[in-house]
Amino acid sequence: MAALRPASGSGTLETSELERILEALKLLLSPGGSDSSSLQTTKHDVLLATLKSNLSALEDKFLKEPHWKTLKLLRDEIAEKAEWPQNSVDVTWSFTSQTLLLLLCLKETMVHLAANFSPGRPNPRTPETAPPLSPDTLSISQQKTVQSALQFVVTLGLCPYLMPGVGVPMRYRTEFGAIVQDVVCLDAAPAATRRLYSSCRVLLNVAQPSSLGSLIFCRHLGDIVAGLCQLGFCPTKRKPLKPEEEVLTEEERALSKKALRDILDQVYQPLAVRELLLLQGGPPQSRADVKTQVRCQTPAWLRRLCGQLLSERLMRPNGVQAVVRGILEGAGAGAAGGSDAEATAADWKKCDLIAKILASCPQQSLSPESYYRDICPQVLDLFHFQDKLTARQFQRVATTTFITMSRELPQLAAKYLLQPILAPLHRCSNTAEIPESDMAPGTILVTEEELSRCVEDVFKVCVVGNEPLTVLMDSLLPVLGVLFCLYCYTKQSVSHIRSLCQEILLWILGKLERKKAIASLKGFAGLDKSVPSLHSLCQFRAATHGGIVVTVKEAICDEDEALYEKVSSEQCQMEHLGDLLSHCHECGLAGDFFIFCLKELTHVAMENETELRTQPFSSKSLLELEQHRTLLVESQEQRLLVLQLVAVLCERMSEQIFTNITQIVDFVAATLQRACASLAHQAESTVESQTLSMSMGLVAVMLGGAVQLKSSDFAVLKQLLPLLEKVSDTYPDPVIQELAADLRITISTHGAFSTEAVSVAAQSTLNKKDPGSKIEQQQSSYERDVDKSASHLGQQQSPEKCRRAGLKSGATLIPQEADEAIPTTDQKPGTTTTEELQAVLLAAYDPQIPTRAAALRTLSHWIEQREAPALEMREKLLQVSRKATEHVPAGGGAAFLGSGCVAS
Repeated sequence: MAALRPASGSGTLETSELERILEALKLLLSPGGSDSSSLQTTKHDVLLATLKSNLSALEDKFLKEPHWKTLKLLRDEIAEKAEWPQNSVDVTWSFTSQTLLLLLCLKETMVHLAANFSPGRPNPRTPETAPPLSPDTLSISQQKTVQSALQFVVTLGLCPYLMPGVGVPMRYRTEFGAIVQDVVCLDAAPAATRRLYSSCRVLLNVAQPSSLGSLIFCRHLGDIVAGLCQLGFCPTKRKPLKPEEEVLTEEERALSKKALRDILDQVYQPLAVRELLLLQGGPPQSRADVKTQVRCQTPAWLRRLCGQLLSERLMRPNGVQAVVRGILEGAGAGAAGGSDAEATAADWKKCDLIAKILASCPQQSLSPESYYRDICPQVLDLFHFQDKLTARQFQRVATTTFITMSRELPQLAAKYLLQPILAPLHRCSNTAEIPESDMAPGTILVTEEELSRCVEDVFKVCVVGNEPLTVLMDSLLPVLGVLFCLYCYTKQSVSHIRSLCQEILLWILGKLERKKAIASLKGFAGLDKSVPSLHSLCQFRAATHGGIVVTVKEAICDEDEALYEKVSSEQCQMEHLGDLLSHCHECGLAGDFFIFCLKELTHVAMENETELRTQPFSSKSLLELEQHRTLLVESQEQRLLVLQLVAVLCERMSEQIFTNITQIVDFVAATLQRACASLAHQAESTVESQTLSMSMGLVAVMLGGAVQLKSSDFAVLKQLLPLLEKVSDTYPDPVIQELAADLRITISTHGAFSTEAVSVAAQSTLNKKDPGSKIEQQQSSYERDVDKSASHLGQQQSPEKCRRAGLKSGATLIPQEADEAIPTTDQKPGTTTTEELQAVLLAAYDPQIPTRAAALRTLSHWIEQREAPALEMREKLLQVSRKATEHVPAGGGAAFLGSGCVAS
């Protein structure tokens, strides 16, 4: 709306005239009458009497006071040029008109003073002196006076004329607002729409100076926007009106529409978003006040208009931040913060609602792709706020928006969200094409900031979002190898992204399908060269600020040095892979990968060496010989990698690697297959026999009652029947043949028929001296059975036993000499002698871990049975237990000592 021109002939305006205008506003707004009565009608009368009295007092000042003459001339000149009605039978509109005229006088005076202000040059001798203030600057008390005047204008001249459902009615705001709503006379001239138009027009005119505009828009933006929406967009009656019957012309409606868009573009965008949201639906109605009537519902045209205006705010530059701040600001997300910031940070529902808004393509957008192309970079920027309280909510909004977009439009999300995030990792992958200009050694391909931001963003999306969408998993698979190489590099020194890389890898491996997870682990170990990994020309290096960069590797001329670097790198990756898998016990991935490695070891044992021998040179060309030699070297390298991987896993994995019956059966099946393969190559040995006895003893323990088996478990165990049959038919040892045949019978009958050989094998594996006793008779409950089975399975899969079984250099669980030297724990209470106690104490210091474990279990049993010699030496036994378990592998103490020692 066009501003009023400065009044001509008003004379020279001094600063005192500004104070005179503020004094006139004070006089007009001064309270009067009596408000002691509690009757509603009396309050109405008091209000009307006060408005009339203040208007009369102001006119008396203009007529009687000589020094008010200049202000009176300015007011009359502005009133004469004004195009809106000022007089009315309704005293509320007359009062509003006079207040608007004084505000216009204030605005004209401030503009004139600011235009004539010319501050002098600062004195260099006193640089600490503050510069002079502009004469149009209002003091705190003067600002309060102006705010009171604006409050009266909005309350008397704007809000009463809003349609039902447009904005928040005055009766629901304050008690004074309810009184005003009843005092205003809508039937008197001018019409309500004309009054609303005049108030909005004058307020926008007064708001042109920034000092006055901030006072208006900070508190009354919502009411002004509501008025402009009604003036410009409210549907007119279907029946066309005559020109003399129309309250507003089409030009005035067009000016209202333009004024609405101008004001929304100029103000602080989060504030505009918040006011539009309130106008679209209004604040929630308080249920505490029973007397409050139900508010009118927002009209459909206004809801559509607000939705369109909100979409326009969103499509502007930094529109995403404006929407987020508009909803969250004032509760801890903005610069103002707040005491309730911590409570609001936990209000995830509001953040999820914002995410749904951002993920929905508005109608104003040309296409979903164009919308995603504009919005997605702003969504990614929400991840990178430094302020903790702001970042807390913004990151939640960004993560939820990321997941929502990936769920609704996965192709566009992969293109505009996932590709930008993963770009640094793709840049150094072996599938990437590095330009020749970047091939110079030492060239930085990925900067420290890019790599750190990439890992942090992936962590927020994957681990914090924790929703394994297909598009997310498919996009991450090609960069898992690079991420694992980065994880291995961070393990060599201190890095703030080490834990992030580990959490990302564990999350992805746990959420992937088991076949894809195993395939990824094969790529990590170097067993599958087709899995994308770090480019051969790239390397990680420490950055100057403590981070990590990716650079082009310098060529190594020395072959020995290159070979050493390759071997040491592979060894480190194997060890770090073992550390990573040590955290994958609960999901069962570690056990499945270990079984896969054992099967690969079986394939190595089944290879026929004669097939790898070269044929006579006369039958092959040089090219064929070269290719054959290359395949031979790759095959040998593959076998060495498998052996090395099995050795590392046996050393790094804890004893509880298997989490279910299926994994245990697969482990036993792999052992039986390797035994059968050795028999086929006439490679049967004592080591193989002991490994085979251990595996079948493990099955005997499960069938003997250490684990309560169900019918589904027997269905899994039946997978061993063909292998057991082959062992019983071909193995040369008659004891193993008999045990394999008996196990077949027990499994086939679901444990209904069990031979004594199965019980003997189970008790021998459990380290018991009395073969005739039953396992279930030695336990008081099923829970103790499970505890003992877990302890035993831990022994069977201890790092030393797994390594020996995998590399064909194993031994029995506990040497026979140690087993005979340690007294049995099945003897009756009170029969322990001092000599037996001394012998067990000596065995507790034996260098062999199984011997120490058996001794400690015996000591634990004696303490539980409260044997007198053991109780007398309690302190000594505690020291022995601590000393004996110092060198037990991590996580293996409980498995070796058993539940009794731990309890003691």
